[in-house]
Parts: sequence; C-alpha cells; structure tokens
Amino acid sequence: MSAASTVLISRGLRRYGPYTGAWINLAVGTACVWIAVLLAGGVGRPTLAGVAYFALAGLIGTVGGRLLRFMSIETVGASISAALINLNPLVSSGLAILLLGERVTLPVALGTLVIVAGTTLLSVGGRGAGVRPIHLVLPLTSATCFGVVAVLRKIGLSGMAPIPGFAVNVTAALVAYTAFLVASRQSALMVCRGRSLVYFAAAGVAENVGVFLVVLALSVGTVSVVAPLASVSPIFVLVLSFFFLRGIEMLNRRIVVGTLLIVSGVYLLTALR
Repeated sequence: MSAASTVLISRGLRRYGPYTGAWINLAVGTACVWIAVLLAGGVGRPTLAGVAYFALAGLIGTVGGRLLRFMSIETVGASISAALINLNPLVSSGLAILLLGERVTLPVALGTLVIVAGTTLLSVGGRGAGVRPIHLVLPLTSATCFGVVAVLRKIGLSGMAPIPGFAVNVTAALVAYTAFLVASRQSALMVCRGRSLVYFAAAGVAENVGVFLVVLALSVGTVSVVAPLASVSPIFVLVLSFFFLRGIEMLNRRIVVGTLLIVSGVYLLTALR
C-alpha cells in the first residue's frame, strides 16, 4: 500500500505541488477512516492519554512526515525518497529501546553499518541522477517524523483501539494542516482537478490503508517486529517505478543497490535484535 501510494503521488505531482497533494491525501484519509469507525461500532471509551498520543502522532507524522514525504518525492524522486524514508525504523527502534524497554543485540552494529553503506551509495547514485545531496535532508527528516510516530502510536494503543485511534490521528492532522493553509492565506492549495485529483485521492486511500494496517499490527506486536516488516516498501517502489514511472525519474544501479542495502540494514537492525 505504501509503495503504491508513493508511485501515485509521483504521478499526481506532475501538475500540482506537494502542499495540494498532502491536503487531498489527508482529506481522503480522514473520510475513509471515519467510515471505518462507524462500521466498527464507534469510538468506544478512549482515555484522554490515548487521544492525546494519537493526536500528537497526527501532528508529527501525518502532517510533518507526510508533507515532507510529498516534498521529497517531488524533489528527489519516488525511489530515493522511499529508500531514505525507510530509515524510520532506525528512529523508532532507538526510541523503543529507550522508552519501551525493548532489548538490543549485536545485529544493531551490523545493521547500522549496512544502512550507512546503503545511504552513501544512494547519495552517490542520486547525484548521478541529478539530485543534490542537500535535498536528501527532506526524506531523512520525514523518516525521523515517522520513526517518532511509531512509538507514540504504540503508547497510545494502551488507551484506545486501533481504528478510533487512527481516526483521531488523521483528524488532528487534517484540522491542523487546514488551519495552517487558511491562516497563511494559501487556501487555494486545497483545490485540485483532473488526473492529479484522481492520483492524489487514490494515493490517499492506499496510504491510509497502509498506515491503518501498521497501527493494527502495533496493537498485536512489538515495534521491533512491525517496523522491519513494513520497511520492505522501497523494494516494491523500485518495481512499480520501473513499470509506471519510466520517463519521469531516472534509476541507476547505485540507487537500486543502495535501496536494497538500506532494506537489508533495517532488517538486521530491528528484526534480528
């Protein structure tokens, strides 16, 4: 789902900018998840702490992380963005060790070295594709936001169920982001037409189904298990990019190998701890 969303976003960005795409993404996601809440029987009896953690997750990850994701896809392309944003388990696992008491073992060192090698190779490959190294800050910052959010959601699940929790998450994000656009007199960015609207809306459905499945997984498993399983999405992005983004962005051997190294490093870092 995440990989499909990344490719759809890249298509939609051909006519509209990242701010518009991010708002459509949030609006579609909010509508879908509240329908799911109604079908599931309502919000239940959430605690105030649970609501607060999911709302904070919405501000940090769903606003900050997704907006930076859109900007990075527009700037450095879908494949490089997916690979670097894939580093978010590095952040979430570190926080899980510090805050949730999860253990760390020898594979952490190996995983870190492989990730560094993959990121370096990706940077060099991106430069060959016309990407400036400074632009890699966008997907790396997005990865940090998503890494923090995984822990916030895990804590929030102790106070409310996955579906209403995710509803609070995306609703808080939509309200905050809409308020920002209106306050900064950029409400025109909330308008989208044509094929880009279709791509952004489809990306919103795919994105939010993917995120909901991660939240659901976190309700039955640890961050250390869920994060690496979700981190394989860049491989699917590479495959989908080959078929659907040819002529839009350039792939080379270093980008492909760098992506595979990062996925392998995240696996070593988290799944084998």
